[in-house]
Amino acid sequence: MRRAVGFVVHNWPLKLAAIVLATLLYAGLVLSQNAQAWRGRVPIIPLRQPASAVLLTTLPDVTSIRYFAPPDAASRLSSSSFTASVDLSDVVVNPEAPFVTAKVDVTATDPRVQILDFEPQAIRVQLDPLVSKEVPVEVDRGPIPPGLEVREPVVSSSTVKVTGPESVIKLVTAAQARVVIQPSGIDVDQDVDLVAVDARGQVLAPVDIEPPSVRVQVRVGSQLESKTLPVNPVVIGSQAAGYEIEAIAVTPTVISVEGEADALADLVMIDTAPVSISGAVEDVARTVDLALPDGVASLGPSVARVVVRLRPTTGTRTISAGVLLSNARPDRTYALSTDRVLVTVGGTEADLEALNGRTFAAIADVGDLETGSHDVPLRVVVPSRLSVVAINPPRIVVTVGLPSSPPPSSTPSPSPTSVPVP
Repeated sequence: MRRAVGFVVHNWPLKLAAIVLATLLYAGLVLSQNAQAWRGRVPIIPLRQPASAVLLTTLPDVTSIRYFAPPDAASRLSSSSFTASVDLSDVVVNPEAPFVTAKVDVTATDPRVQILDFEPQAIRVQLDPLVSKEVPVEVDRGPIPPGLEVREPVVSSSTVKVTGPESVIKLVTAAQARVVIQPSGIDVDQDVDLVAVDARGQVLAPVDIEPPSVRVQVRVGSQLESKTLPVNPVVIGSQAAGYEIEAIAVTPTVISVEGEADALADLVMIDTAPVSISGAVEDVARTVDLALPDGVASLGPSVARVVVRLRPTTGTRTISAGVLLSNARPDRTYALSTDRVLVTVGGTEADLEALNGRTFAAIADVGDLETGSHDVPLRVVVPSRLSVVAINPPRIVVTVGLPSSPPPSSTPSPSPTSVPVP
């Protein structure tokens, strides 16, 4: 008995491991005999692709899946029962070695389905750095019908930004807008989608273009003529009261236009769209479209800059002002030929309305006068925004004399030496 027990426990770890391995092999054999194969196509989905890279590879499908499942679950399997994906989060983008191997993962939507094997378990993918650059916009007009004259295209944007894989973007030389010239001779004026092309005109992809389209205008005709005409600024409305138009300027002053001979025959100027100055109290500047007649197109800009300069309206006002003596001596007497004069002041209407004749006077400087009669000029000081237009009379006669008795020394009468200014 002891010998039998000794035999059992001798090297028991190795014997236990052998039993476990045999059990696993048996279970694997049973499972392999019961495993089933699903033949179909499950698309491989890229997950967590780096934002700075572009996946150039077209991912294959998982085409073979071996699984173990209860009979009721196995009978309902389809391509939607499985999800195949490849995680790109750890892929390092290297332009020198763009192809990398990525592990494929397959899961079943039904937890009772156990995935045993599938093909392929790994795939090679190509990642390219995401780059951008500016390229010019070109217009491909295609074949031109006979008998038609076609002018150079006008596009809303001369350059655009292209973004995509570095290996593709480095080949892009232009963004092309493709239009068709109709035999009827109708002008082209439409939004056209852009395609990225290489030096040979071959379309490249994948490329994102911003903006994706441009406005293309092409003049088409049988007897096109051109003419240079002045630009006429059209101003409507009335400025605020108390203001007037000082000047109106437009840029450009002339413009070249093109059209059929009949459309240009009676054309002497090109108007701008109306610019309103209703109620304006300061300069008005607007950029507006040109009002081009039907059948006439601009060979240059299609807009103009209109500037309307305003200024306050001005006028004059005549006010009676008193005469004040400046630098008068207390030991002299002064007799004036007149003690009031008429002063004509110029300025804006608003400033003239606020003017008060009592706030200023005509000044006669008598400081250097000896006894006798003298012809003395007058001067008037007004606010800086006003100007003196005329003084009537501009000079007065001042007679200087001696007082009949000495003036009291205690209370001399001061002469005005300054004039209040409003």
